[in-house]
Amino acid sequence: MEYRQISDDYSVSGQITVEDIATIKAAGFKSVICNRPDDEQPGQPSASEIRAAAEAAGLGFRHVPMLSGQPVTIEDAQAMANALDELDGPVFAYCRSGARSTNLFMAAQQVKG
Repeated sequence: MEYRQISDDYSVSGQITVEDIATIKAAGFKSVICNRPDDEQPGQPSASEIRAAAEAAGLGFRHVPMLSGQPVTIEDAQAMANALDELDGPVFAYCRSGARSTNLFMAAQQVKG
């Protein structure tokens, strides 16, 4: 599993599996955000499956889904900003490729001022 560090407390990756949670925790992350809607692609783990694994490992979790290929709305940005405010960092976020998670993070920073 590869990930990209976007800030001191935020990194992104493409789709993860339940098995990746142990690696995420071992890397020092405290929370996970899923930016992918369930059933976007056949065979992807659901947010609830990842949530269960994350919480069992002692990690925080939020599901802030955003459709692929759509512009970030103010509601998307606010939901992401709220999740980032509520979760302990560093935060690991994922979507299909990491692009949505990056864009949502940048939009959340704008909303936060």
